[in-house]
Amino acid sequence: MQVLFDHQIFLAQRYGGVSRYFARLSEELLGLGVNADLIAPIYQNKYLKNLPSNRVHGFEIPRVPYKCGRLGRLINHYSSSWLAKNLKPNIVHETYYNSRSSITDKNAARVLTVYDMIHEKFKKQFSATDRTTNLKKLAVERSGHIICISRSTKNDLCEIFDIPREKVSVIHLGVDFLEGVIDVGDIVFEKPFVLYVGGRGGYKNFEGFIRAFASNKSLSDELSVVAFGGGPIKTREGELIRSVGLDLHDIHQIDGDDNTLGALYKKAAAFIYPSLYEGFGLPPLEAMAQGCPVATSNTSSMPEVVGHAGEYFEPTDIEAMANALETVVFDFSRRKQLIDAGYQRAREFSWRRCAEETVDVYNAVLTGAPV
Repeated sequence: MQVLFDHQIFLAQRYGGVSRYFARLSEELLGLGVNADLIAPIYQNKYLKNLPSNRVHGFEIPRVPYKCGRLGRLINHYSSSWLAKNLKPNIVHETYYNSRSSITDKNAARVLTVYDMIHEKFKKQFSATDRTTNLKKLAVERSGHIICISRSTKNDLCEIFDIPREKVSVIHLGVDFLEGVIDVGDIVFEKPFVLYVGGRGGYKNFEGFIRAFASNKSLSDELSVVAFGGGPIKTREGELIRSVGLDLHDIHQIDGDDNTLGALYKKAAAFIYPSLYEGFGLPPLEAMAQGCPVATSNTSSMPEVVGHAGEYFEPTDIEAMANALETVVFDFSRRKQLIDAGYQRAREFSWRRCAEETVDVYNAVLTGAPV
């Protein structure tokens, strides 16, 4: 079987959950004997360095300047079919949403992964010119089968786009254990810290978390906050932090690679996940895999992923969020329960299983068998 992944996510992301998914999926497919190649004429993604060089068809550039993104997409779109012409794919697996596939082999079956329905459920948080929903619909329509990364996402996709449920399979992501790679010695702050990971805008509910953290004297006196990724603290975020009585010196923003992130998970007093909606929720699994206890919202896919290994709260209830976080940090019996349960839960999500179930989908699409 010859599988081709297109360029989209590898041009868009240097790091990120979606590109990590496809890079790890490719590794495991190769381990299963599947010919898996990535057609990415130019890319900036750092995960691709872990793949055999003869499986990545393209050239890495250090970073794609924001104003050059459209040019990069055009170059990739019109170069991809030429790079793929001798590979004769059975399956083209599109990595994101576009109006047309960049790999035009008419004999290949099409598979698409849908990660969430955030743009559809939170329309007001995106620009009126954002085309994600329209492009997603076009990609869904031309696909022979769709993979969703959670039952929650499948339910939302089928309901919002009116997709037949038999056209959609659920395959959970895997999680990486970074044991033996992480050096926690360089992670030093004046206070123990609560870790927040990823973007901070809108539905991610970073504002709700800051209000909850500030509302609880035990938390705000004894702990600081580390926000990994998401860019520097913005002016309006700084204004919020000061307005709720917190010191900006207790809110640390850090960028880095997987080793840095793994060290932060290891060192954190707790991991907080206050999101209003997620299609899967990989950071809580990553935290659990590193022995970091998790406090998480109880919406969308989070209970499906975290199971019994998290302290849950309603994300719009500031007091409930603060109480859950306080329990995770200061109730040592509950903390140990969550750490032990977290290790066990994280082991249920492997990239090998993800790849095996994906191969089952590919075979069903090629043979016409039910999935």
